[in-house]
Amino acid sequence: MGRKIFVSYKYSDSRVEDLGITEPLNVFGTIYNSKVQTTARHYVDKLDDILEEEDHIYKGEDDDESMESLADSTISSKLGDKIFDSSITVVLVSRGMKEPYTAEYDQWIPWEVSYSLKKQTRAGRTSSTNGVIAVVLPDELGSYEYYITKDNECNCRSLNTSMLFQILRDNMFNVKEADKRLCNNSWVYSGDCSFIQSVKWIDFISNSSKYINKAIELRDRKDDFNIVKTIKL
Repeated sequence: MGRKIFVSYKYSDSRVEDLGITEPLNVFGTIYNSKVQTTARHYVDKLDDILEEEDHIYKGEDDDESMESLADSTISSKLGDKIFDSSITVVLVSRGMKEPYTAEYDQWIPWEVSYSLKKQTRAGRTSSTNGVIAVVLPDELGSYEYYITKDNECNCRSLNTSMLFQILRDNMFNVKEADKRLCNNSWVYSGDCSFIQSVKWIDFISNSSKYINKAIELRDRKDDFNIVKTIKL
């Protein structure tokens, strides 16, 4: 069954792998293919195509309707409407997703995640908590190791959650009854330990419905997790 999916991402983040995108450039009547700087927005375009093939519905902004120049109140209203009408939120994790000198409270991704996790009421209708997936984009070198690394000694993968917004990391490793073990003085979790799952872009696009269905399953089991829905000041 197709799902309505909202995508949260840093529009202008260029610290991502080059997708080799070009656009026509007219120079004195001659058309050339000009290289375009790849940003997170270009991954959204690819994701939109993939979701359409899987009969899912993309509920984010279109490429020609960037909200960056709109007033905060207008953005809040538009995003609230789009998130309200979705059941899944995909957060694109990228190396430059955070503004380093701006409070998280003043950045849009945390608000979008918060809206996604809360029940919203509009025109007499109340929405449920969205399922949320963190899809990790490759960096400029095509690597995921800025966030996901493999720990061979402990036979697990390690997530660099410290680079994420607080509301994202608060909803990872937050299962109430954890199946975990100690290895090198750190906890290693098994099973569904996080309400927000993390998946590499390459794995997600190869079978998006698998991860979307898992997010719905976790959403339906939300009482098993200590879910944080508010942004810390």
